[in-house]
Amino acid sequence: MTAHRSTIPLIAAAGLLCCCGTGCQWLGAMCGPPPVRVLPQAPTLEQVVEVVNRNNAAINSFSTTEARLSGPMLPMSLKANVAYQKPGLLRIRADSVMGAELDLGSNQDLFWFWVRRNEPQALYFCRHDQFASSQAAGAVPIDPKTLIEIIGTAELDPTLTHDGPKLLPGDRLGIRTVRQSPEGPTTKLTVIDGISGWVVEQHIYDASGQLVASSFLSEHRRDPLSGLVMPRVVKLNFPATRTSLRLDLGNVSINQPAGNPAELWSLPHYEGAATVDLSSPNLQIPPASASVRSTPSRNRLLR
Repeated sequence: MTAHRSTIPLIAAAGLLCCCGTGCQWLGAMCGPPPVRVLPQAPTLEQVVEVVNRNNAAINSFSTTEARLSGPMLPMSLKANVAYQKPGLLRIRADSVMGAELDLGSNQDLFWFWVRRNEPQALYFCRHDQFASSQAAGAVPIDPKTLIEIIGTAELDPTLTHDGPKLLPGDRLGIRTVRQSPEGPTTKLTVIDGISGWVVEQHIYDASGQLVASSFLSEHRRDPLSGLVMPRVVKLNFPATRTSLRLDLGNVSINQPAGNPAELWSLPHYEGAATVDLSSPNLQIPPASASVRSTPSRNRLLR
């Protein structure tokens, strides 16, 4: 069985994968007055890690029914419901006036995606522990769990090796983190607002130093109930598949129930859609394009 080529960017987007920006902004970060400075002018690594994790570690879940999903690969801007729960649970369901358009999800065991306009109709899934050895891994340039990480609530693990913070243009700070993978050491560059301590960019590099995924986080909003801050706009780029997505989250509920867990985090069923295991040895998937390997590497910022 051959997976339709148009599904490949969606695997990457799912993580298998999130208020529109029409109002006032402070440096593209949030509406309203500028935030109070919480980082000193020349913070230490320990100070940056503490500020970032103080907020992000407290976000155990978030959800919204007001999201909009858009991008070049989509026929139109789609209304979306988004739910996330640590560690690694994600569900994005998008609709148009025609009905359900796509379903991207991940639970503790597996990830899946379904796109109504794909031909042939199919619900694709893969177990997380089988992804690295599957043919899907050759078409998707990044581990699905890492894609979930760059949506906007990632922490800076104090047990890992970090370089920085390095002062970047625009009063921003860069922290380079080295992590081990089966393919070798990979790198993550986290860009942080030097005043508020909010994460504004994340860039993932493979073991060869090539950029494979980025997220750009903006219009941060403080939740009035929890006091925690999240971005309202997440832009995702995947150079190897020439794919980009924009997720406008709207007003997000943080650490509040998002629905029935048994239904929310379970592999769905769509009438008329075959269920296809991406780890099947008989599945044929076109590899991700290698023609974009010349994408400039932001990793040089911290070398």
